[in-house]
Amino acid sequence: MNNRLLAIIAALTATSIFGLNHTITKSLMPVFVTPPGLLFARVLGACTLFWVISIFSKKEKIQKKDWSKFLFCSVFGMSVNMISAIKGLELSTPINSSIISTISPIIVFVISIIMIKEKVIKIRLIGVAIGFIGAISIILINTRTNINPEDVRSGNLLLLLNSISYAIYLVAVRSLTKKYSVITIMKWLFLLGLILNTPFSIHQFLEIPWQIYDKITFLKIGFVITGATFSVYLLNVYALKTLKASTVGMFIYLQPIIGILYAIATGSDNLKLTDIIAVCLVFTGIYLVSLKKEAN
Repeated sequence: MNNRLLAIIAALTATSIFGLNHTITKSLMPVFVTPPGLLFARVLGACTLFWVISIFSKKEKIQKKDWSKFLFCSVFGMSVNMISAIKGLELSTPINSSIISTISPIIVFVISIIMIKEKVIKIRLIGVAIGFIGAISIILINTRTNINPEDVRSGNLLLLLNSISYAIYLVAVRSLTKKYSVITIMKWLFLLGLILNTPFSIHQFLEIPWQIYDKITFLKIGFVITGATFSVYLLNVYALKTLKASTVGMFIYLQPIIGILYAIATGSDNLKLTDIIAVCLVFTGIYLVSLKKEAN
């Protein structure tokens, strides 16, 4: 199995995990945990896991000139991105979160052109457009999209901020993947993220009522920390070592699909022909953007 295929599998797995995270995270707030408290739990848990794993991996020294890049990536990837996503999801809905997440690949593509002068290839532009149409179509043709308008606008703006912040992170962190291992990058990014987030989130974390949690709640918390944080960030950075940031970002289009599949599995929605057509559009878009050979 070649590196490119492994990278695509990693990106696909990461977005699949995060597709489930919209509903699971929403179910935890605000009854079991506040957004800042959950933020601190995610960063602390992932940071601990990466540092434990680093004990068994190759030690690498960070060059002084790269510390500013690490801090930049941590601000947008482990602080602004996470708190805006969690707080936005609390105010908005999992469906809205899935919709707005589909904007990320477009932002990644634009930022890649601006920041790293990524070459604009016609076939990739077509792929982005097709994938975007497919993802938005899934939401528009779904008849179960009634939402409570209260606070939704503020939540949507925060979710948009999350998409922009994560796009900046994806583009910026790729330069680090060329010099350091995945574990080295993640352990330092999350340590910096822990330091950045501690002042405004540790108090809410310490107030989490662990004693009232049942097994299901602990499993959900565990999923958010080990799955949606540790695994997703690990897999995405691994994918970025081979794939372009805009290609990795393209896989975000799968999140609405996973949301619909989850709804079908729980009996809250039915699969229609239009859903199948939209899914085909998304996969076509991903295929075009992930093509290694680029036509003139």
